[in-house]
Order: sequence, then structure tokens, then C-alpha cells
Amino acid sequence: MSNVLIIIPTYDEKENVEAIAKAIFAVKPDVHVLFVDANSPDGTGQILDRMVAADPRVFVIHQPGKCGLGRAYIEGFVWALQRQYEFIFEMDADFSHNPAEIPNFLKAAEENDLVLGSRYINGIRITNWPLSRLLLSMSGGLYVRLITGMPYEDPTGGFKCFRRRVLQSIDLNRVTSNGYSFQIEMTHSTWRKGFRIKEIPITFEDRRSGYSKMSKKIVREALKMVWTLLFRNGFRRSPRRNTPPEAHA
Repeated sequence: MSNVLIIIPTYDEKENVEAIAKAIFAVKPDVHVLFVDANSPDGTGQILDRMVAADPRVFVIHQPGKCGLGRAYIEGFVWALQRQYEFIFEMDADFSHNPAEIPNFLKAAEENDLVLGSRYINGIRITNWPLSRLLLSMSGGLYVRLITGMPYEDPTGGFKCFRRRVLQSIDLNRVTSNGYSFQIEMTHSTWRKGFRIKEIPITFEDRRSGYSKMSKKIVREALKMVWTLLFRNGFRRSPRRNTPPEAHA
């Protein structure tokens, strides 16, 4: 039984799922990969079923429809906690997150509770993005830092590794965000509790195939979420705890 699970949400990713699994196993053959497919109309789910039948390291959850990024990860987290995984990743299917970085995350997770892959440490580490998308991402990160007080360069990034104890400490049923603001909310919940969080540099490459799921609705949700998080934290711009709860330390 592997103690590492990589969760990958999918919607219309038929060009990518087999290739991303192959790339992950080439780097770390002993991990498990859980795909959470939102009833993709392009046949991604059927491809995943074939992959599951062929490789015991691959698993799939079939959602009834397009439920959103946050719901996909919450289902994946619950599945992972039920099966005793210690290191639980968030990762995209489209190769914007390089599987070669997985060992770096695991090394950092030995002494930290949440590892964030940052596109903005040691310079801007993004390829193939238009300037407008880059400015939106960077200004979004600044907005999050100014309002919430979280000191992370890339709070909206989606390449992460949680220790099991972090997810156990969060009431996943109360996580309300569903788009990219889900990334902000999960990091903020971890930070509020005083868990150890470390950013490591990654290089982000825009997707090789398929299409982006970004929308104006997702951006609006993220803009509002940071104020919700500030309110939840009693308008404090620092963690409620300096160290994690003793039971989770």
C-alpha cells in the first residue's frame, strides 16, 4: 500500500490522462493516482476505467456531472483519508504541473504539513502564458496577501501536497468554495491552524492540449472569498494559532 496519493480532477481531458499517469509513474512508480472525473462528455471517464482495469495504482471516482474543482478535491480528500494515505497531492491533468517535481514536494513534506508549489519564487517561472493571464495571476496573489495576511507568494496555485493530519483537522463539509478560490480557502484554513507551510519553486507550463476551465464566475468567486476568509478569522491578519493543535502536531 502506497502512502502517497495524487488526486487529479478531470473534465474533458482525454488527451492527457494516460500520458500524465505514465509520467507520474516514471518519476515515482510507487505512488497511487486518483482521478475524479466530472462525467466528461469527451469520453475521459471510459479511458480512466480502462486504466483502472490495467493498473492497480490507478483509481477513479465518477461524479454525476460537472460539480466544480473544489467538490472534486473534497471527494478525493475523503477517499484518501478513508484509506490511510499520509501524503495527499493536488495536481492538474494537463501537464501544467510537472510530475518531475513530486520528489521535491515529498522531501519538503517530511518537515512541513503543507507544501505549496510556487510559480513566483526565484523569479517568474511560467511559460506560454499571455501577459494578461500572468498579470491576473500575480495581482490575484497580491490581493490575497493584502487582505488575508497570508505571507505566500502564490496562494492561488494548485500544485500542493498535504500531510494527512492537516486534512483531518479541517471540517471538509464546511469548505464552501468550488472554483480556484478553493485553493485559497484550503491554504488559509491550514495557515489559521498554525500548521507548517512551505513554498517551493516550480515551473508552470501552460496546458499542452485541451482547454482552460477559467471563467469570469471563477474569478468573481475568488475575489469574494478572501473577504469571507478575513471575516472567519475575526478580521485577524495572522493565524489564530502559532503552532498546530497538539493532537495534530
